Amino acid sequence: MAELRLDERLENDSYPITELPLCQLRLMDDTRYPWLLLIPRRPGVSEVFDLDEADQQQLWREASRIGCAFKAMLGADKLNVASLGNVVPQLHVHLVLRHQDDEAWPGPVWGQGEPRRHDLDSLAAMRDRVLAMVEGLDLD
Repeated sequence: MAELRLDERLENDSYPITELPLCQLRLMDDTRYPWLLLIPRRPGVSEVFDLDEADQQQLWREASRIGCAFKAMLGADKLNVASLGNVVPQLHVHLVLRHQDDEAWPGPVWGQGEPRRHDLDSLAAMRDRVLAMVEGLDLD
């Protein structure tokens, strides 16, 4: 598998959690919304259709299973799944948990207020929770 060369904006705005069969799993640095990123480890990919069919299926498998478990773990009202790429062209999929009382509800999270960064303790706690959640999933 090719080594992932992460766009610097993704690297600066998120923290690594683990490597999955296809993607690197990362946590966005904004405590307002529980927010994960899936970034396929494929060079030069900006669209889902740039992946071969097997990788497309694997991406959806990882997004669906992690999204479902993440939503259940944190009791969210909704899981938003998005792949925009307007600012960062490197293919990445957002898994954003939403609650009806969050500050952006019912609108999108993008461009809403200022991010509230994780402190080291909250980052470590969330990383540990997500890692434990992922370990129980069949992602192959």
